[in-house]
Amino acid sequence: MDELLAVLGYNVRSSDMVDVAQKLEQLEMVMGNAQEDGISHLSSGTVHYNPSDLSGWVQSMLTELNPPSSAFASSSQQTPIDDPLLAPSESSTITTLDFSGSRQQSEHQSRIYNDNSDYDLSAIPGVAVYRRPDQQGDGEKSSKRMKTASSSSSSSTQQVQENGLASVAESTRPVVVVDSQETGVRLVHTLMACADAVQQDNMKLADALVKHIGLLAASQAGAMRKVATYFAEALARRIYRIYPQDSLESSYSDILQMHFYEACPYLKFAHFTANQAILEAFAGANRVHVIDFGLKQGMQWPALMQALALRPGGPPSFRLTGIGPPQPDNTDALQQVGWKLAQLAETIGVEFEFRGFVANSLADLEPSMLQIRPPEVEAVAVNSVLELHRLLARPGAIEKVLSSIKAMKPKIVTVVEQEASHNGPVFLDRFTEALHYYSNLFDSLEGCGVSPPSSQDLMMSEIYLGRQICNVVACEGAERVERHETLSQWRSRMGSAGFDPVHLGSNAFKQASMLLALFAGGDGYRVEENNGCLMLGWHTRPLIATSAWQLNSNFNPTSTSASTSAHSQ
Repeated sequence: MDELLAVLGYNVRSSDMVDVAQKLEQLEMVMGNAQEDGISHLSSGTVHYNPSDLSGWVQSMLTELNPPSSAFASSSQQTPIDDPLLAPSESSTITTLDFSGSRQQSEHQSRIYNDNSDYDLSAIPGVAVYRRPDQQGDGEKSSKRMKTASSSSSSSTQQVQENGLASVAESTRPVVVVDSQETGVRLVHTLMACADAVQQDNMKLADALVKHIGLLAASQAGAMRKVATYFAEALARRIYRIYPQDSLESSYSDILQMHFYEACPYLKFAHFTANQAILEAFAGANRVHVIDFGLKQGMQWPALMQALALRPGGPPSFRLTGIGPPQPDNTDALQQVGWKLAQLAETIGVEFEFRGFVANSLADLEPSMLQIRPPEVEAVAVNSVLELHRLLARPGAIEKVLSSIKAMKPKIVTVVEQEASHNGPVFLDRFTEALHYYSNLFDSLEGCGVSPPSSQDLMMSEIYLGRQICNVVACEGAERVERHETLSQWRSRMGSAGFDPVHLGSNAFKQASMLLALFAGGDGYRVEENNGCLMLGWHTRPLIATSAWQLNSNFNPTSTSASTSAHSQ
């Protein structure tokens, strides 16, 4: 019985139930008198702290209904709990919580749990009242338990004790009745405590906590429930070592990303801003060549082809090299995309050439494979949308790819990456950052009021983001490929590799802002210029960043080509 009460979140033993029953009888009597005076409920402004202390909880209600004068005077001066996490949030998910002290907080929480218990879990502070589903005869039983004030004290005490304990013992599937806001705080605390337990390799505690997360998440609505569910799944996979399958990733990621493209403006923003930089770099060129590091469904290129077709003096010859991963069923997905783009090019009068390259990693490519022509013959642009961060899982891979890009002598390099820090060495830090980041993303998915996405696009987009969460949280080593880094980190890396930034310009900023206004009425989404780069975010949180680069003016193509050739040998 003690274990059952502990699992349900109550800090009370069965031996204490006599005292609880007596207090319940007193509460019944006071409430009966209060109802006769026209008072039918407890004050809604009263806060009952720590309801897991069942005896203290009942006593607090007794005090409210029949307060001593001195107690009333002191209670009016009560100081609220000094915890910034208990402040109401304007958003339905985690957007402004400060977890800088999460390690100390989690250590304080872990002391709540009894490591000697079979459950490793007694109570996380918060409101949680359990009752059985309504059954026939419950009204009769309730009337027997709740006797009038004229009933004898001993009889009432005995029946409250016997029937109260019986109801707990008979309850096999409790229904949770919770305060949503306070449970949301408990949910965040439990997620952080579970992540800290994982980092400390306390899998017994982590196992108990991850099971409790699902119970708390069920009481939430909208984005917060979805985010918590995906993070709980990712934690469970890490705890139980059930890792995602690579075959599923390669099979469905392109389709999921296509739905994500339709559901929200992030990929549209990425494609538009990158295309604008490429179009300006190609000004005056008669032959242009775009090397796309992640062709996917080719959704980025129809807009650029149409812009080239409208160029004064006629369109240039357009060559596209698309790179993508192998398909599990060995279908030539790249050529299918190229064929569709060729049909569009014929319709709008653009001379078009396409080549597809299948590669497990961008680091496997060599510049010689791509048939790069001299800069005076053909202007080259290298485009990478949400691809370069995946190279950080393999030592030396990003350096090799950037060296290969320099050997291609591109006119411009466009890079779009998540504005996040998910590549640090400390698991708890990555978890905290990911919780903030994806909470904002899920919030924005549900914030498209003017043109809400279809239910299918929304569901598939959530799965798309959920798979990223799973990779960030559950995987390690070479399997953890979602290693997102911030714009400042990419600036440092690109600068060290011999690239200078290209200012995207105010025109791109204005047009990107207009694009957002058309997509979602401009509500919630924000475009921000950051030292020549453009960032798209939700309210005050940047979530995706576009940057453009060119070869350093002191760069020597001959020496780099020679060193690259020697490296390949």
